[in-house]
Amino acid sequence: MLELRPTCEHCNKALPADSTEAMICSFECTFCQPCVDEVLENVCPNCGGGFSPRPIRPRHNLKNENYTGKYPPMTKTTYKPVNTEEHRAFASNIKNSPPHDR
Repeated sequence: MLELRPTCEHCNKALPADSTEAMICSFECTFCQPCVDEVLENVCPNCGGGFSPRPIRPRHNLKNENYTGKYPPMTKTTYKPVNTEEHRAFASNIKNSPPHDR
């Protein structure tokens, strides 16, 4: 089950469970859409993978108790701003490769 981390790891912007700006890599590293596009260039600084929009967990019990009331989002934040110079050097070799080819 996704943790639904509450903030962008880079800029610490709030990303509530229903945010359409939340992006995750396959390890659930969580960043906002502007940071993914403008800072990270779709390269996760932690694993080198790409990002996808984070699914939104329903607020209400639509079926089988699968909603945020029973499975709330995580409250602990992970705030570790990316060193943009180091990331640019890291991403430069892989950013033009589609994530499925990395």
